[in-house]
Amino acid sequence: MDRDIPLPDRIDGAPRPAETSRLYGQDGAQGAFLQAFNAGRLHHGWLIHGPRGVGKATLAWRIARFLLATPDPEADGGGLFGDALPAPDTLEIAEDHPVTRRVLAGSEPGLHLVRRGGQGTSDSDRQKNFEEGKFSREIRVDEVRELADFVNLSAVDGGRRVVIIDAADEMNTSAANALLKMLEEPPSRTTLLLVAHQPARLLPTIRSRCRELRLERLSPDDVIAALDQAGIDPGAQAPGLAELSGGSAGEAVRLYNLDGLKIYAEIVGLAASLPMLDRPRALKLAEAAAQRGAEQKLDLLLALMDMFLARVARAGATGAVPPEAVPGEAEVIGKLAGTPVQARAWADCAQEVGARARHGRAVNLDPAALVLDTVFKLQQTATSL
Repeated sequence: MDRDIPLPDRIDGAPRPAETSRLYGQDGAQGAFLQAFNAGRLHHGWLIHGPRGVGKATLAWRIARFLLATPDPEADGGGLFGDALPAPDTLEIAEDHPVTRRVLAGSEPGLHLVRRGGQGTSDSDRQKNFEEGKFSREIRVDEVRELADFVNLSAVDGGRRVVIIDAADEMNTSAANALLKMLEEPPSRTTLLLVAHQPARLLPTIRSRCRELRLERLSPDDVIAALDQAGIDPGAQAPGLAELSGGSAGEAVRLYNLDGLKIYAEIVGLAASLPMLDRPRALKLAEAAAQRGAEQKLDLLLALMDMFLARVARAGATGAVPPEAVPGEAEVIGKLAGTPVQARAWADCAQEVGARARHGRAVNLDPAALVLDTVFKLQQTATSL
């Protein structure tokens, strides 16, 4: 595996799923797969879905290593393990196992990965752009058709083959139909692992032919443990990162890399000044978003603004203020949304701000103007209450 080639949708600083040794907070999904394997009821298609950043791709790679390194119960006695070969109770495969080494080296003959290729129409352009991290916006039919050659290979390592499609909900219509044909007539001794962030985008006929493994959001402790595995020591930021990440280790990494807690603290500070807006602070925030190379921070700022408004509206509606992500947040939320009426106003504000932000990004509105437009909408809402 070439570690220098970028991966689609991978967050900078997050470990590659194929290289991740531990999976936190998903014992239920791992146990469900092991139960099916040990009972000799291994389905040919598995749909691994759940929120972004909770370990879906990591689980797919764990399952792939496990299947390629573990004797096939169907080929070894009708799906039942004897005393000499106890049923496995973990998906863990040792780091020094030949399969693990081959997977890391990208040389495992029994494994095939389907993902978005490079931009372009010619093979040479696609390969060049792929190596430079310029990916197409969808998985195309050619990338799925390559599976035909793979699954028709002669048996290797006991004959088992594994396919990972990451992410399956990024397939275009032609690619999805090509995959459907394979699911309708599944190749012998082949397991397809479909990773999906939004399974509703898949064809219903694809979903119906797969067994589902739903991954849940991580607990705060599991988020922090995943950060530690990624080589990140958040220190005093740990509680705030766990709170704002929404149970997503990937999102926690992104927040850490882009100083998300600092940005969120600025949003809370601005909200504390409402309805008398702290204009110098607003202008400073807008100028920072307009700097060259700040596109990622602008997207994060808008996402955190939406998150703050949602937390305000939810607290007003339920009467329960969430744990603080940054100091002073609870006081600001209590001030802005003390009643259900105020909560409704902030919910409406969040909906309008989100729509305007999406439109502004779509038409390449000046980032500073987009941020100020959002801030002024917050002031307008606060003044009306």
